[in-house]
Amino acid sequence: MSDGPTHPYYGCSPACWARYGEVLAREFQDPAYFGLHQLTVDAYAVQHPGIPERRAIQSVALHLITLGMIVENRFDPGQGPRLHRRIVERPSFDWLDPPPMEGRMTVLDVVSAQRPREHQRLVRAWAEDVWQAWAPHHQVVRGWIRELGLS
Repeated sequence: MSDGPTHPYYGCSPACWARYGEVLAREFQDPAYFGLHQLTVDAYAVQHPGIPERRAIQSVALHLITLGMIVENRFDPGQGPRLHRRIVERPSFDWLDPPPMEGRMTVLDVVSAQRPREHQRLVRAWAEDVWQAWAPHHQVVRGWIRELGLS
């Protein structure tokens, strides 16, 4: 365990937050790594949902919707910010009890990537793994997607 900053409402350790920062820095510094950036953000956010308070509830919903749209509907990850603007039009979402994340891929699996193609493969696998972890809530998320007119 290390000391350092974390996110204000994600439930992450300083060490994990630092590894996530390394992955984000790589994605922003090199366009070859950036293609699935939205999946990086979504996977990390829903893997660290925090506690049931307004910002965390909105974050988990927004990132699960985006993750579902990209993983299941092959939505273009580059359109994530546009999609987020639509999602936040909904005034509120319900808290979804987070699934266990033990044994799932994490940002630690991605940070070790040595080449852009490996990075993209690992990010996609991580996102799909995390989306699968949330399977008990897929019907709710799909309902939100329909309600927002995104499907």
